[in-house]
Amino acid sequence: MSERRPAPGGLALVEALVNTRHRDSDRDDLRTAEGRAAFGLTEAEVPGAIELRESLRSVCLAHGGHPPHARVTPLGTLLARAPLHVVVDGRDGSARLVPVDSGPLLSRVADAVAEAVGAGTWQRLKACELPDCHWAYYDRSPAGRGRWCSMQVCGARVKMRRYRASKDT
Repeated sequence: MSERRPAPGGLALVEALVNTRHRDSDRDDLRTAEGRAAFGLTEAEVPGAIELRESLRSVCLAHGGHPPHARVTPLGTLLARAPLHVVVDGRDGSARLVPVDSGPLLSRVADAVAEAVGAGTWQRLKACELPDCHWAYYDRSPAGRGRWCSMQVCGARVKMRRYRASKDT
């Protein structure tokens, strides 16, 4: 959908997971063998992955100041199933939060969120405000006020709708 570069670091995983559902066509990549393989999921793990994906989408919408797209399990509730512990490097004393294993995808997402919070990039992962899109993207705009996954596609659609509405009144 978008011509944007992937999110930095572990956020690329979160962005890719959110973008497995194509709202415009209602296609769900997690329901395909290729989509499951991309995230190392078994068919039995798909419902949990979908629950996680939609919770992440709601948070991405909130980062852009938009209401949730649906009733979802709060992300904090899901991430509580993958508690973090501190690992300190004995050579240089650096510390890092690492999830206690509670399933590969949830642990990787918890690790990515912890990394992004530490780096100050978590709030920059947003979801397109267009209701039939909600594609996740990393907002690289200087002020952090991006609204659409693609200015050329979704942004243009919104602006055209506004223009047409102004001509109708």
